[in-house]
Amino acid sequence: MSSDHREPPAPLHDQDLTDTTKEVASPPGPVASAAFQAKYIARDIQAGIITGAMAIPLTVGIALMSEYPIKVALATVAFACFIGWINAFIRPGNYIGAPGVAAGLAPVLAMGVHSFGMENMAFVIFLTAFMQGLIWKFNWQKYILLAVPSYLVEGLLAGVGLKIALKFLTFTYELPIDQESADAFWNGARIQMALISLAGFATFVYLFSKFKDTKPAIPYFLLIGASIVLAHFMPMSMLHVDDVQLRLDFPIPQFDSALTWMYVIGFAAMLAVIDVIEQVMSNAAIEKIDPLKRKCNTNNSLLAIWIANMGSSFFGGMTNLDGLAKSTTNKLAGAMTKFSVLIIGIVVTFFVMNSQYLEFLPKFSLAAIMIFSGWKMIMGLWHVASHGQYAMILATLCGLLVYKVGIFEGLLIAMAVHGVINYVVLNQASNIPGKTIIKKYLQKFSSGGGGGPD
Repeated sequence: MSSDHREPPAPLHDQDLTDTTKEVASPPGPVASAAFQAKYIARDIQAGIITGAMAIPLTVGIALMSEYPIKVALATVAFACFIGWINAFIRPGNYIGAPGVAAGLAPVLAMGVHSFGMENMAFVIFLTAFMQGLIWKFNWQKYILLAVPSYLVEGLLAGVGLKIALKFLTFTYELPIDQESADAFWNGARIQMALISLAGFATFVYLFSKFKDTKPAIPYFLLIGASIVLAHFMPMSMLHVDDVQLRLDFPIPQFDSALTWMYVIGFAAMLAVIDVIEQVMSNAAIEKIDPLKRKCNTNNSLLAIWIANMGSSFFGGMTNLDGLAKSTTNKLAGAMTKFSVLIIGIVVTFFVMNSQYLEFLPKFSLAAIMIFSGWKMIMGLWHVASHGQYAMILATLCGLLVYKVGIFEGLLIAMAVHGVINYVVLNQASNIPGKTIIKKYLQKFSSGGGGGPD
């Protein structure tokens, strides 16, 4: 669950996801070597520049949704890119995946900021990374996929997508302060701004449908370029970037109650689990689009993720994963190796150091990109149809709960419903005492088998 928004792959069945968690032998050394990267250096530089440029508005939008400083989000992406490139020489996970902050986790992080305060979020990310390190060390992701089915994650992402779309809807009619009118909300200037936003969104969707399989960065470049030009001829609400100071510091918590500690641990566990499942789902798709048909090793990808997350916690950064949208763009732009990820990191670093250039971006164009991202996350529910009616109903319920009740609470309620239904169905089908059912289910779980209503 991407990143960024995820351009959905073909439906991923449970077996597809489970297969990516197996220990797959890494390809022979040369495919991760400097010599192999040098062979495709021109293609990777081109792909890195294109994907890096596309990653900027997505990262900015996710930062705003997460209520994190934009510079911190960009620094997180740059750091994750450098770690991903280095990791490719040691334990390659995938070969064209592009790291970034995940749109699916944006409202979760915002909830963390409200619950614990920004001063404590560094420790939350550190704790999340520590849990992901344990998952990597003991290869636990296969058990997580059994406990939290992929279709529940799709439901969660759909609820998050709705939150994102509604959050950025206000940007489509926002006016500069000096253009605000006290007489009527929908004055001429606001209606004009709404119509421009609608035209920009429609154009973006058309271009995306036309170029998504060949040059997916074109819609982003054209929308942003046209909006910047248009802003020179009419007043618009523009992006503002706080010039925060990036500095290294230890992620020391400041919690004053045992109850808060319990909530923090549960919150970090949720972040870790969602991040891991999204990476597994992304790797399953990245393997299919790899131009050289190389196998992905998800556990190796998790190594890069938790190292990057733990490192980012020392400068107040966010969580990351190899988002499918940027990875697809990277592939279609010509990427062949992880050297393209190094270039992405360099491009993003430029804007970390020169964030003032981002203030040329009108908010309405950013809104079009993020509303589209939210819509793609909602449409991910269609992929759940391949799992059957039960999965579709439960995923939809999860999405509604996430939107209405809250991300943490919604997922827990949906998981509880899933567990109760499993228990009732198995009990009625086999007429076996409940204790025996639970024992058999746990045995099946520990052996790597699946569980759930057919």
